[in-house]
Amino acid sequence: MTGVERIAEAFESARANGRRAALMPYLMGGFPDLATSRRIGIEYALGGADLIELGVPFSDPLADGPVIHAAGTAALRGGATLPDVLEVGRSIAEHVPVVVMCYANPILARGLERFTDALVQHGVSGLIVPDLPLEEASAVLRACDERGLALVPLVAPTTPDERLAQIGAQARGFVYAVSLTGTTGERTGGIQDGLAAALSRAAASTSVPVAVGFGISTPEQVTAAAAAGADGVIIGSRLVRAAGEAEDPVAAVGALVRDFSSGLAGSPLG
Repeated sequence: MTGVERIAEAFESARANGRRAALMPYLMGGFPDLATSRRIGIEYALGGADLIELGVPFSDPLADGPVIHAAGTAALRGGATLPDVLEVGRSIAEHVPVVVMCYANPILARGLERFTDALVQHGVSGLIVPDLPLEEASAVLRACDERGLALVPLVAPTTPDERLAQIGAQARGFVYAVSLTGTTGERTGGIQDGLAAALSRAAASTSVPVAVGFGISTPEQVTAAAAAGADGVIIGSRLVRAAGEAEDPVAAVGALVRDFSSGLAGSPLG
């Protein structure tokens, strides 16, 4: 089974099991340390995750808010490398599909062919490159397509319709819809006004599922995102913060993921 097929199967299984949307927690590879990050990823899967987004720590993460930025910095100081993080991904991929989130610089430094080969060798299903614009994506898309990997694009609430159609046409696996303008991070209150309309626009532009992330940090927000039309819900900063603050990071994130999972249980909304 290719990575693209495995991601599609995960979304289909979530729907078949009566979930309102697929649950997609984020994990910073190497944080708080490599061994613990591996255990956290497996705990995510045991707690109800349908897919997992695995972050590669990078020194200049332009899309990351303070919590994830700090976690990446700590992972780098702890000696985490790209091969280390991919080994974490290999362990997690035995349980659920893994989508690696990596900035362009580590990919280019390693070499595109070598990098995408390594993803396949470690059982990774897809790739998100947040600083890869549509106009520069063709080579990465081709390399991923040749290996059955899903290159997952990001879209924002401000993405114009014409550009949204271009992005959606070449999306693989799913479209990552950013719920707000700005960086990642926890937000208080309800889901952003206009999210349902933004998700509807994204869905109309593509044939793959649409997952929403950025600013989602409570079970209530997860449920609301599903009600707004998301096929998948991505939670990052809240889980990363728990991993950094708790005496027992694995137990802490496990409890949170189970809460998020329970918020998606039941018949699909709509």
